[in-house]
Amino acid sequence: MPDEIIARPGLRGRLRRFLPQAAPPAAASPAPSAVRRGGERIDAPLEIIDPAVLEQRLYAALDRGDAQAQRVEILAVLRQALADGRAVIRRRFVEEDGSADACVGESAYLMDVLIAGLAALTVSRLFPVSNPTVGERFAIAAIGGYGRGELAPFSDIDLLFLLPYKRNPRVEQVVEYMLYILWDLGLKVGHAVRSVDECVRLARSDTTICTSLMETRLLWGEPTLYDTLRRRFIEEVAAGTGAAFTEAKLGERDARHRRMGDSRYVLEPNVKEGKGGLRDLQTLFWIGKYLYQVDGVEGLVAKGVLTEEEARHFRRSQSFLRAVRCQLHYLTGRAEDRLTFDLQPEMARVAGYTDHAGAKGVERLMKHYFLVAKEVGNLTRIFCAALEAESQRRPKRGLAFLGFAAPMVDGLPLDGDRISLAGEKQIREHPVDIIRLFQVAQLRDLDIHPAALKLITRNIHLISGLREDPEANRIFLEILTAEQDPEIPLRRMNEAGVLGRFIPDFGRVVAQMQYDMYHTYTVDEHTLFALGILHRIETGEAADILPLATQVMRKTGSRRALYVALLCHDIAKGRGGDHSVLGARVARKLGPRFGLTPEETETAQWLVRWHLLLSDTAFKRDIEDDKTVQDFVAAVESPERLRLLLVLTAADISAVGPGRWTAWKATLLSELYYRAEERLSGADEVVGAERRVELAKDLLREALADWPGDAVESYIAKVSRAYWLAFDGTTQARHARLVQAADAKAEATPLAIDIRVDQQRTVAELTIHTADHPGLFSRLAGAIAVSGGNIVEAKIFTFADGMALDTFLVQDAVEGGAFDAPERLAKVKVAIERSLSGEMKMSAELERRHRTYPRFNAVSIAPRVLVDNEASRTHTVIELNGRDRPGLLHAVGRSLTNLGLQISSAKISTFGARAVDVFYVKDVFGLKITHETKLAQIRKTLTGVVADPVAKPVAAAVKRRPRTRRTAA
Repeated sequence: MPDEIIARPGLRGRLRRFLPQAAPPAAASPAPSAVRRGGERIDAPLEIIDPAVLEQRLYAALDRGDAQAQRVEILAVLRQALADGRAVIRRRFVEEDGSADACVGESAYLMDVLIAGLAALTVSRLFPVSNPTVGERFAIAAIGGYGRGELAPFSDIDLLFLLPYKRNPRVEQVVEYMLYILWDLGLKVGHAVRSVDECVRLARSDTTICTSLMETRLLWGEPTLYDTLRRRFIEEVAAGTGAAFTEAKLGERDARHRRMGDSRYVLEPNVKEGKGGLRDLQTLFWIGKYLYQVDGVEGLVAKGVLTEEEARHFRRSQSFLRAVRCQLHYLTGRAEDRLTFDLQPEMARVAGYTDHAGAKGVERLMKHYFLVAKEVGNLTRIFCAALEAESQRRPKRGLAFLGFAAPMVDGLPLDGDRISLAGEKQIREHPVDIIRLFQVAQLRDLDIHPAALKLITRNIHLISGLREDPEANRIFLEILTAEQDPEIPLRRMNEAGVLGRFIPDFGRVVAQMQYDMYHTYTVDEHTLFALGILHRIETGEAADILPLATQVMRKTGSRRALYVALLCHDIAKGRGGDHSVLGARVARKLGPRFGLTPEETETAQWLVRWHLLLSDTAFKRDIEDDKTVQDFVAAVESPERLRLLLVLTAADISAVGPGRWTAWKATLLSELYYRAEERLSGADEVVGAERRVELAKDLLREALADWPGDAVESYIAKVSRAYWLAFDGTTQARHARLVQAADAKAEATPLAIDIRVDQQRTVAELTIHTADHPGLFSRLAGAIAVSGGNIVEAKIFTFADGMALDTFLVQDAVEGGAFDAPERLAKVKVAIERSLSGEMKMSAELERRHRTYPRFNAVSIAPRVLVDNEASRTHTVIELNGRDRPGLLHAVGRSLTNLGLQISSAKISTFGARAVDVFYVKDVFGLKITHETKLAQIRKTLTGVVADPVAKPVAAAVKRRPRTRRTAA
């Protein structure tokens, strides 16, 4: 078990059921009231099910009328016995803090008695034969996990009906009757009806069948027949095939890992099949059992395969994972093996995890889970790779070194195509060679021999003495900043436990989960992915996805500081407080230790402190506002820092998870980058803005050359200054023609809708021209939400003639890509028309959509409302943070309108389940909101709306106010 788990006080007391119970004292002879399944002692088995009582009741059922009535009664007796037994097992595990090891053994025992009782009744009374022939005698064996004597509460049961020869009619009758009874009990039964010859033949050609037959247990029937199968399996299947079996099981493991995401740190891990789950432990044991013919982990210790310490880690990890799986089954009432997002909080609650400073209870549970999964990875990797190396693997370069007993590479021994260590004496005398091992593997593109990894694991304490060693730190910085990809050696160091020991601050975020449905990976995995992406940016491999970052990276002169900053950017998460501030202190401490210059250390520290500045500004502020750019530039101060910050931000966001880096985010970041770069180069922002306004007007005059001159000037006169800075010339010309077409219709309530899909930015741009009125934004936002759209940006303008021109950039609310399906585009037009006409009951429609997103309800996000009067010269900026839901913008928009506020623009961001929405607003007189009473009312009202998933927007004040008319932005 990882040191982080063992050292935490009180863990065993809080997680009694999640850890293995102490073995009971050995007795001279087992008490008759106890049995064993899967190596576990089951106390008071008769409380679960009494075989004698079951037999009596089953035979009594035969007194009930005809065959159909008998079957109904037999089924009722078995169903009641199953329900009563499961209730006892559940009570012991859930209410009496029983161990999971006992739970799976008790479940197997319950099924054993039921199946054996049913088999005896079926053979002796329902299909009797006075003198059965050899061919009519058979056995029933449990196989697979059930064969090991382990059965999670609602798991499938796998049975083998073992025949001496081919099938005969009587055996088929018995098997059919039993299976239908078991299925009618609601059990999922996997079964096979085979002779001994068929079992042996199939086991030779099918690894899955071979594995299942390796773990068999006689339930009922002819013991000699079962013994024959066991003997022939060992002699004719297992003998001499250890290498092939090992290779096949390792191949299955790798394929399963790829199928399950190929990471043990996925957001919703599969406790059974996922990387680091129970199946990995079983693979380890299967190979050991096949090669060494042992029946337990203790046998692997006796054979010298595992040490006592490693066997203890195996048992503790297995007990923890079993407990999580059993609890999942009980929480869901079915065979559920995925620890899904909505189940994690309840699992944390029943396991006793509480919120601590900087970490929620559910995050602490998942950290424990991931640390156990990491330990499983250590055990399976070392064990399986060692067996592979002994039995099968051929070196890629073996021929190149023929004649050399121990070839050396940079002072380290080369074993086949794997770099290794000479032995324990070497690392005790030269512990720095542990760090150097990973560097040589990186520079020479070599694998690391499993024997070296095992040696490091058993001497991991030596790493602590290297933290202040100048040579060790020099080598580590070279690994981090090498021309070769640093992700591979750093990931190897993390898997081996070296990285967390060498940098204790990093060790604190190993397996640290962020429960927000946005971050896909744990903090350490995210950081390693980010370093790999940074390397690909530098080499140009990421140019197609991150062109600007690739271009800018070539101009940076502080690459060592950048790599150290990226390593440290999230290193202080989970401590409470601002992780950027705390992380900057860590960077300031680690910089000199690694050998950075004072200037490099200062740069790395600044990057960590402000690593969210670029994204926060681009995603949450209106970058067309001069004050936004001015404040951002004041914080950045230099072109070099701007370049470093852009590259770090691109790598950081890209490593959050698949699909997190989007064309839309790239557009926002690049726009801010270019604006800031222009300002840092010495350009006058105010003069530049005025030039842009006049240039935009001139471009529009050219684009509307077919219009009468006075019509062009009339249109220009009614448009605000902010509008000219918000769009390019092509878009402004399209808007002008849209407005002209709407005006030409001369309708009482003019409405024009234009939709353009921008595949490059993966958004649909909706432009709506209609009469302005209070609540317009809310109605439009609601219509878009009802249509399945997710607004990522809104720009709102009111012309001098009282008409509104609102633009929304929209993505698909489910898939996250462009909102471009033709049926959706048609639907949103109809929804907007119905919303503005009052035909649509918006609240009911949005409530219906909210019920289709139940997983969001599992996330607890405290609402927060920030009001900032410094971020803009002309507007009050309101930032809302809370749990996202369909129709949130509709509810917020209505409340802002009823508070008498005019919305000029909005920046909408969603990070998993968290919504971060920013509104630029003015009061009814077109001014900032500065009165404290009004500001307090805004905070209170909006906090209520964000906090309550079904909150009703605040009612409009009774006191009559001047007509709310949104001014130009």
